[in-house]
Amino acid sequence: MLNNFLQNTTLIAYSSSQVSKVPCDEIAKLNFNAHNDEVFWLNTYGLSEFDAIKQVVIQNQFDDFLLKLLQEKEHATKVLELDNVLFIALKVLKTEDKNLNSEQIIFIVSSNMLWSLQENSGGHFQWIRDRLMQGRGQVRNKKVDYLMFLLIESLIANYEEMFEKLLNADNEVIKVSNINPTPYFTGKVEAQKRRMLNFKKATMSLRNTIVKLKTINTIEIESKYFTELKEQANNLISEIDFELLELDSKTNLIFSIQGHRLNEIMRTLTLVTVVFIPLTFLAGIYGMNFENMPELKWHYGYFILMGLMAIITMGIVMYFKNKKWF
Repeated sequence: MLNNFLQNTTLIAYSSSQVSKVPCDEIAKLNFNAHNDEVFWLNTYGLSEFDAIKQVVIQNQFDDFLLKLLQEKEHATKVLELDNVLFIALKVLKTEDKNLNSEQIIFIVSSNMLWSLQENSGGHFQWIRDRLMQGRGQVRNKKVDYLMFLLIESLIANYEEMFEKLLNADNEVIKVSNINPTPYFTGKVEAQKRRMLNFKKATMSLRNTIVKLKTINTIEIESKYFTELKEQANNLISEIDFELLELDSKTNLIFSIQGHRLNEIMRTLTLVTVVFIPLTFLAGIYGMNFENMPELKWHYGYFILMGLMAIITMGIVMYFKNKKWF
């Protein structure tokens, strides 16, 4: 179990003048004693190796309450200020999963260290590692709050990329010009709406976490970083809301088309019924078997009745045309 933890753990130590990837071959090396302005970034894939995680917490003298938190398998999104560390739990959507399943990501942050624990291995933060190792950007010259800013910004960027993929996934099928009130089309629209609602819920949860981070006192934080993150999250939520309105509009249009078609059918049936009611009445009258019905003995009675029916039918049709009912 210890070997699994070490194999799935990386440690990067950096400062304004240097950066190094520390070998994780024993737990004792995961000790975050800072030298000058040195910052440590520890990343672990997997949350099940509790014994190894416990050793790291104890040897670095982190708040004991962390152990209770880390024992829990599932966390709702939360931000907790402990004695000497900040605990952040996030439910993050898997950007590669069209069904929008989620995974747990935990950040443990102190004044000089950030420990990211990811439920599953993934490339959320690879670009930050590359920037650190290659000395690009400002990250080496900044403190741990800037690293936390980059990690959360990476999650938002993944969400934005996922949002674009969701828009393009069924865009051709459910675009307005293709609207068709069939079960297939309606199902596609409703499925997209469910995905967008789940996506909005996750984005709002991330936004709420960012808002909480602006108020913490456990570590020193530049509020401008998280003001920017909040704006990014708000912009994404606005785009999701607009797409939800579009989907609602398509749903309403489907119902309108269905209602219009039903009205057309009912109007046709009504017109046919109105035409045939007087004809049925006449047919019923002369279909009775009374002996004293003088019209029955007329030589041209049948033709007169047919003519009368034709005149009535033409009269009704002309009336409807004048009223522009069809």
